[in-house]
Amino acid sequence: MDKREASALLATELTRFRARSYDDLVKMMADVHVTEVTGLSGSEYTIEVEVMWDSPREKGAVRVVGAIDDGRLPGALVPLTESFIVAPFGRSS
Repeated sequence: MDKREASALLATELTRFRARSYDDLVKMMADVHVTEVTGLSGSEYTIEVEVMWDSPREKGAVRVVGAIDDGRLPGALVPLTESFIVAPFGRSS
């Protein structure tokens, strides 16, 4: 897997989630959002994005986690990941 290409594709996909409001992200918690993309190299990647509580006990901030892999080993076992947190009152990180 070309980590530079995969990282750029994942960042682009997560930009769509960063633009969403806290309330929209909370509504997305029950689903895993899967996207198939093709990089400039012609490699095909699968991106999975999941929204979860950052602290299940507090149910305040939400964490958005994105993972990308090309379906080949070892990348499929240990995908490239990136995450960010959104607090009820705005962005945390």
